[in-house]
Amino acid sequence: MPTQGQVITCKAAVAYEPNKPLVIEDIQVAPPQAGEVRIKILFTALCHTDAYSWSGKDPEGLFPCILGHEAAGYLRILENVGEGVTEVQPGDHVIPCYQAECRECKFCKSGKTNLCGKVRTATGAGVMMNDRKSRFSVNGKPIYHFMGTSTFSQYTVVHDVSVAKIDPQAPLDKVCLLGCGVPTGLGAVWNTAKVEPGSIVAIFGLGTVGLAVAEGAKSAGASRIIGVEIDSKKYDIAKNFGVTEFVNPKDYDEPIQQVLVDLTDGGVDYSFECIGNVSVMRAALECYAGWGTSVIIGVAASGQEISTRPFQLVTDRVWKGAAFGGFKSRSQVPWLVDKYMKKEIKIDEYITHNLTLGDINKAFDMMHEGGCLRCVLKLYV
Repeated sequence: MPTQGQVITCKAAVAYEPNKPLVIEDIQVAPPQAGEVRIKILFTALCHTDAYSWSGKDPEGLFPCILGHEAAGYLRILENVGEGVTEVQPGDHVIPCYQAECRECKFCKSGKTNLCGKVRTATGAGVMMNDRKSRFSVNGKPIYHFMGTSTFSQYTVVHDVSVAKIDPQAPLDKVCLLGCGVPTGLGAVWNTAKVEPGSIVAIFGLGTVGLAVAEGAKSAGASRIIGVEIDSKKYDIAKNFGVTEFVNPKDYDEPIQQVLVDLTDGGVDYSFECIGNVSVMRAALECYAGWGTSVIIGVAASGQEISTRPFQLVTDRVWKGAAFGGFKSRSQVPWLVDKYMKKEIKIDEYITHNLTLGDINKAFDMMHEGGCLRCVLKLYV
């Protein structure tokens, strides 16, 4: 039946406290206001960023909240959109994105960043921009939003500038991964580092993001792709994404950066840190030649700082970071979906498990135990 302008009751996984099991609740989702849309989420995937925020290591973490930011769904038929929303309409298939793209603020117009400033203050505070309030509640008590997406809920409300309209033929249980990890890895290579053919690349950490870096480096024509990883069980699958050789830091007494310099006759051309460890970030910077670029992708724990000797930068090394791989959400996520549909990028190969919303705590346990790249949750059984 029509729900335009009505509060919807649905299932969601609520994080009430750091490091406590998520609770499956009946929540109330208010209708969207101006500049907002309400989305029916069909599939969502687990990402380490969700686990990081849930752990309490994020200084801006808000509780209680609804986590989740890798998902795909659609604007429900007969569901309404807020006033002023013009680029999406009921029935559209969409991916909600934690990186907004308003195309109007100085960040969007600069041509120098994929970040957007329009709704950032609201999403960082776990609320919506229009009235600085949440659209989620349980028995009248508000529940915070997370990263402007909150996809661990059967329904969510997001800003329209954070919604990418995609090909309705795309399988939502696959392309939900294009909301974070896979684009981050691919874009770090293509947009941030701009790896050239013949380059030597080192990747620190071979989880989903690291494997996406390998895939991107292979497509860019890298001649050697070196995976730096302490878990040797990941080596076989990493070969399928383009990794040509492996180095286990546990096998050496000397610093891993020196090992890589020796293995490559002076250092790699590009390195990517995909773990979130500040010591590894330094090693990634110091393992390449003076003309190289090191890209930080991993998110370190609260309060930690990076360091190196200034001479490392004086000698023309470049230290950069990559948020969402430099991709603009509304403009380029549909392009990534099209590339997947044309079999030009991988998605299926990253999905190692499929569960339901009720199994979300089990899914996080599998992620922490290893052996799980991405687990896709089906929100409706």
